[in-house]
Amino acid sequence: MPEAANTVPLLAVQQLNAWYGESHILHGVAFDVAAGEVVTLLGRNGAGKTTTMKSIMGIVGRREGSISLDGVETIRLPSNRIAHLGIALCPEERGIFASLNVEENLLLPPKVKDGGLTLEQIFTLFPNLKERLSSQGTKLSGGEQQMLAIGRILRTGARLLLLDEPTEGLAPVIVQQIGRTIAELKTRGFTILLVEQNFHFAATVADRHYVMENGRVVDMIPNAELDANMTKLHEYLGV
Repeated sequence: MPEAANTVPLLAVQQLNAWYGESHILHGVAFDVAAGEVVTLLGRNGAGKTTTMKSIMGIVGRREGSISLDGVETIRLPSNRIAHLGIALCPEERGIFASLNVEENLLLPPKVKDGGLTLEQIFTLFPNLKERLSSQGTKLSGGEQQMLAIGRILRTGARLLLLDEPTEGLAPVIVQQIGRTIAELKTRGFTILLVEQNFHFAATVADRHYVMENGRVVDMIPNAELDANMTKLHEYLGV
């Protein structure tokens, strides 16, 4: 599997296997993400993309292999220790707390490192949130809930962000805003691993794309070579 050229990966996953109960979901997954990169995991539903994200965070039933974050092996660490290394997950279901307003949702996660964004910096990225600050979290639109879910992890000081399907079900104008936000976060030095069904969106933000099938990484396509590999990508994704 090709690696990012001339870089030491911030995240290095090798021979990762994962199980939910007796179900063996990941089979020797291997890929890497360099500091400052935006990398996507592409694949059909059930390919193992979300399980890979959860495995990196240590929130699957069982995992084996190697997951190194900035040179620290995390495969035996509990999820709270992993988070304190500077990594955060924005789950597909968003996890907005219905009983809390926008401000309370934003302030809920603890800081794990210095260097997180301030509320004002988050409001610059997502002006809608400032306007809805006292609104109940679940009263927001789907797009605003996604902004809140991303904004919440930006406070924590995490520098590696795992975004699981951030554009799922959103209107095109909101998808564009999420794309601009990812581009801005990259300029601020964040590293982003992105699970995405919409490879047209992924092509606008990512440096490289890993393709997953049946719990394995089967290909890596640099973004600059995406057009040349479109036929193959359609076959992988069934579109």
